[in-house]
Amino acid sequence: MTGKRQAFAVVLSVLVVLGVLTAVVLLTRPAGPTGMTTPAAPDSTHTVESDDRLEERMDMVKYQIRDRGVTDPRVLRAMEHVLRHEFVPDDYVDQAYADHPLPIGHGQTISQPYIVALMTELLDLKETDRVLEIGTGSGYQAAILSEIVADVYTVEIVEPLATEAKERLERLGYNNVHVLYADGYYGWEEHAPYDAIIVTCAPDHIPQPLVQQLAEGGSLVIPVGPPGGYQTLWQITRQGQEIKKRNVTGVLFVPLTGEHMD
Repeated sequence: MTGKRQAFAVVLSVLVVLGVLTAVVLLTRPAGPTGMTTPAAPDSTHTVESDDRLEERMDMVKYQIRDRGVTDPRVLRAMEHVLRHEFVPDDYVDQAYADHPLPIGHGQTISQPYIVALMTELLDLKETDRVLEIGTGSGYQAAILSEIVADVYTVEIVEPLATEAKERLERLGYNNVHVLYADGYYGWEEHAPYDAIIVTCAPDHIPQPLVQQLAEGGSLVIPVGPPGGYQTLWQITRQGQEIKKRNVTGVLFVPLTGEHMD
């Protein structure tokens, strides 16, 4: 009996060792074939409640933006992350991810998602960039930029919109966005030069203060044209004293207002 017990103990010890080794193998084995991962939803630190509109947002990015030729992965990722429905009035939440602009009060709008993505891509941003935005509106474009660059400086001429956007961006955790209530025609000289400048309302000419606040090699993306008439979206780059302009497409924006109009 003693010999049988010893033999059983040896077998049991071997099985225990094999069991432990098996557990280690299972724990260290990849979850799937090499190079395969399980798709996950975008993880944004700027979520204040459960995201019940993720599917709408992902469809927006796929069909309205990616399928139309926007390819910059940083822009696409930002558009997937930012909760657009947080930046529209309550009456328009159900249309937040639709393929058109929406009113936000005071005669202003939040731009069509595709235009937001296109203009952002045209800036050719880097994560260390400092960007100036003219026309804060509800803060949506600033939030998109915030996901990509180091700092965003945004100027809004309508005081209630500036106040609301500042509070909204702070609530959602966009701590690298700085909001100023002022006339955007003159930019924000205190923090110039900027690596990129984006204008989300249309002047009838290119404001020289903005060109002067653009850093060497930087890009300015701006719609130009008469209110309610045909406007052109321009991509402007500064190389030394030389200013290069490229006509991108036709657009329709609310006008840039301010003292320069007097």
